[in-house]
Amino acid sequence: MSVRKSVSHPPIRSVRFVQVEPCVRVTKQIESAMGKDGLSPLQILSGVMNMNAAGIDVSSRKSTVAVLRPFGEVVKLPFDVRHNAGDLAALAKQLKSIEGETRVVMEHTGRYYESIAKVLHEAGLYVSAVNPLLIKEYGNNSLRKVKTDKADAMKIAKYALDNWTELRDYTPMDTIRYDLKTLNRQFQLASKQKTATANNLVALQEQSFPGIRKLFDSPVRSDGTQKWVDFTHDFWHVDCVRSCCQNAFTERYRKWCKRNRYQFSMEKAAEVYALAKSAVVLVQKTSITKTLVQEAASQLTAISRSVETYRSEMNKLASQLPEYPVVMEMFGVGESLGPQLMAEIGDVRRFERKQSLVAFAGIDPAPSESGDYCSRSNRTTKRGSPYLRKTLFNIMTVHLQRAPADEPVFQFLDKKRAEGKPYYVYMTAAGNKFLRRYYGKVMAYFSTLEGLPPVDMDSTGLHHAE
Repeated sequence: MSVRKSVSHPPIRSVRFVQVEPCVRVTKQIESAMGKDGLSPLQILSGVMNMNAAGIDVSSRKSTVAVLRPFGEVVKLPFDVRHNAGDLAALAKQLKSIEGETRVVMEHTGRYYESIAKVLHEAGLYVSAVNPLLIKEYGNNSLRKVKTDKADAMKIAKYALDNWTELRDYTPMDTIRYDLKTLNRQFQLASKQKTATANNLVALQEQSFPGIRKLFDSPVRSDGTQKWVDFTHDFWHVDCVRSCCQNAFTERYRKWCKRNRYQFSMEKAAEVYALAKSAVVLVQKTSITKTLVQEAASQLTAISRSVETYRSEMNKLASQLPEYPVVMEMFGVGESLGPQLMAEIGDVRRFERKQSLVAFAGIDPAPSESGDYCSRSNRTTKRGSPYLRKTLFNIMTVHLQRAPADEPVFQFLDKKRAEGKPYYVYMTAAGNKFLRRYYGKVMAYFSTLEGLPPVDMDSTGLHHAE
């Protein structure tokens, strides 16, 4: 009976297996990385034991830190650090005091990680920002579902040990690209708000002055004003027009155009008056209706002004980037879409090849094979930047509308369309080709320049996306 107990001890065997298995992979990685120097196994093992992986689970106000070594050695149990200058400086000092080589790994999540990565990087630590998807899919070999900050910090540290030689050192984004990307995100948010506010104003218009929106097609001016919005603000109900004779309204409309610096047209005045006379309204001319329509018009003008301000500032900022003249020469890229494109792509040198840039945009096909099954039509991954995909789609729309016969991207798009491909398929395929040409043109131009700043390898955290 005693012999049987000493031979079989499943709990101990399973625990030791879990601790050792990841570190066997680490040893092989270190051996392959250090083998060229002719080091002995003892020296290699000594180097492995001096590896300190600090995993940081980042949140908005605090982060959880855990430090591990190979073979399951816990250097520091998970502890919390507040996001203030004093605590982050103390964290950097504490990590630097650990004997051996220390590498700090965190997930590339939003903007929360940037302040921590910047402080630790400036303190001289090796910092790496990793795509959250890689952490999520790592080490899922348990049936239990544990989701805590402490468990996540330990998981990130284990990931760092298993991928030690593949970690890339974090380089802070230069000020121009950082500000440009921030401006673009605010621009995208304001654009969504503008669309929602415009739809709201049109809905209110259909109750007090139905059909008036379709009579005006003037573009938005640089100050955010637009003719149909200003007209709606002052002539917020059909009774504001049809309560007087046509000649009186025409004169009033002429003075309004002069005051607001819009072009006057007798034909337009006649169209507006005819529409007002025949319109069937749902609401009466009351103070409540006036408040609703005028406030909606004022909100739309304010948001539109912000959009145009962002657009102007983005173009000024993007003009300071070295690739600006090359990008702006590409067809379909103007003063609006060009800065958006450069803001989301960033420094193209951080992509090892053009396929990496395509994968970052999330427009690369995802192969699907299993046994004898092989899919002929594969969906795009859509794991990259949605803002970049939207910008690419807008650029392809310009190609589709202008139809430049001598443009290679349009020729490719038109070829796919002629083959009977669905709309989104040939638009995505053309966007893929556009990005490849973008990569080639910008990289070729960069090769002729000297004194370029250090490349920002981790500004998106998707460097493994290829």
